[in-house]
Amino acid sequence: MTKSKAFIQPLDRIAIALMLLLSVLIGLIILQGDVVTARVREFTWQNQQIGAEDNSFTLTFSRPMEAKSVEDNLKIDPPLAGKFSWAGRRMVYTLVTPAPYGTNYKVQLQGAKDKFAEQEGKNRVIQPFTGGFRTRDRVILYIGTDREEQGRLVLYNLTQEQKRVLTPKDLIVIDFESFPDGEKVLFSARAANNQDLLSAQLYTVTTGVSAKSGQKAELEGKVDLTLDSKDYQNLKFDLSPDGQTIVIQRGNKTNPGDFGLWFMPATSDGSAEKPTPKRLKSQPGGDFMVTPDSKAVAVAQGQGAAILPLQGDASKPLDFLPQFGLVQAFSKDGSQAAMVKFNTDYTRDLFLVTNQGVQKQLLKTTGSIISCQFDIASPTLYCLLTQLVSKEQYIEQPYVVAIDLKTGQQKPLLVLPPAQRNVQMSLSADGLGLLFDQVVPQTNTTASLPTNALKTDDGDVIATSSLWLMPLLPIADAATVEIRPEQLPLAGFHPRWLP
Repeated sequence: MTKSKAFIQPLDRIAIALMLLLSVLIGLIILQGDVVTARVREFTWQNQQIGAEDNSFTLTFSRPMEAKSVEDNLKIDPPLAGKFSWAGRRMVYTLVTPAPYGTNYKVQLQGAKDKFAEQEGKNRVIQPFTGGFRTRDRVILYIGTDREEQGRLVLYNLTQEQKRVLTPKDLIVIDFESFPDGEKVLFSARAANNQDLLSAQLYTVTTGVSAKSGQKAELEGKVDLTLDSKDYQNLKFDLSPDGQTIVIQRGNKTNPGDFGLWFMPATSDGSAEKPTPKRLKSQPGGDFMVTPDSKAVAVAQGQGAAILPLQGDASKPLDFLPQFGLVQAFSKDGSQAAMVKFNTDYTRDLFLVTNQGVQKQLLKTTGSIISCQFDIASPTLYCLLTQLVSKEQYIEQPYVVAIDLKTGQQKPLLVLPPAQRNVQMSLSADGLGLLFDQVVPQTNTTASLPTNALKTDDGDVIATSSLWLMPLLPIADAATVEIRPEQLPLAGFHPRWLP
C-alpha cells in the first residue's frame, strides 16, 4: 500500500516567508508615501582648493527642492556674494567676485524644504549639510637684492609666512613670468660671471606649489634650460595665458638685421628632443603681448599696433590699429584692451578699446604709461603712470591710479617720489592687493661693478629695493577710506603675484 503526501521542502518555506515579508514591507511603504529624505548628493568644491578662475560651484540634491528655501538657507562663512541658477535637482552658485585667497570656507545648508512637501501637507526638510573648501595661498615672486638672494628668484608665501629661494647662485634672473597653474615659472637669466645682458637664456623652475587639491607638488627649485643663446640673443619674452606657447624677441648675433619675433611650445610633447623656436614671418616690431586666447600676439609695428596670428601667415595681420602705438593690457576675456596713443606734443593718451569698436579715452599724461592691469573682480583698470614735473631736467613723478571703466572716474591711490622712476606693480588674482617695489639706485657710479650687479630696465645699478603691499577696495569705498601701503620684510624688486 502506497501513500502520497505533498511535502513543502525547507528551501520553499524560506522563499515563501521572504516573499510574504517583502509584500508587507512594500505595502507599508506604499501606505506611508514617499519618505526618501532630501539631502545633498554632491558638492563640487568639497575639500577642494580653488583659484580666481573658479567662479561657481554646484550642489546636487537627491530630490527636487523648493528653490527659495534653499537660497534663503544656504550659508557661506566667510560670506561670498553670488547668484543662484537651477537645472532640475542641480543648483549652481556663481560668485560675483573671486574668492579672497588664503581663506578656508564653510558651506552649510539646513532647513531647506522638499519641493513637494507643502503640496502633500508635510514638513519635510533637507538633511543638514556641511561642506568646506579653501582658496590658494597668497604667494608672491620677486628678484632678491639682499646678500645670498641677490639676483635669484625668490618665492614668499604671505599666508604661511614662508620664503624659498628657487634659482641657483650662478644665475642672475632678469625677467620672469609664472605659468597659469603657478607650479612653474618661466624666467630669463644670465650667468653670474657674465655682465652681458644680451647673453640671457630662458629657463623654467618649479615653485613647489600645487594648484590641485590632494596632489603633491613637485619639489621646488628644479631648473631646466628652455632656450639657449648660442646663435641668437633673447631680448624679451611673453608666455601665453594658457601656458602652452612662448613668444620671444630675438636678434641674430652675427647679423643685426636679422631681428624679430619667434615662438615655441612652452613644454615638450613627451619626446626626448627639446622644443625648438620658429620664426614669426612678419615685419620687425617693438613691444608685444600674447592675446588672451593664446592664438595671436599684439605688437607695436610701424605707426600702429598689429594683431598677428601665431599660426599661419603672420605677414597678414588679423587687425591693425594705426592710431595706437602700444597695447598695455588685455582684459581676461579679451573683450577689452588698454591702448596707448602717442601724441605729437609728446603727451600720451590711454584709451579703452573694445571688440565692439568702442574707443574711449581714459586719461592724458605728460609723462609715461608704464603698465596697466584689468581687475577681474570689478570693472576697474589699475595703471602705473608718471607725470612730468620738470621739463628742464625731465623729472617724472610716478603714481598709481584706479579707473572705473563704466563711469571713467579716476582715483589716485599712491604718489611716489620722483626718484622712484623704476617702480613696477602687480595686481593680485583676487583683486584685493597691489604689489609694488621701491628701487634705490647706486649713487657711486664710478666704482667698478661686480659681475653679479643688478640693473633696472633703464640701466641703473640697483643698490637695494623694498617691496610694498597695498590693500585694495572698490573705488566707491576707497573714496571714504584711506588706504596705506605696508612695507613687507623683504628686499627685492620686480614683484609678481602667483596666479
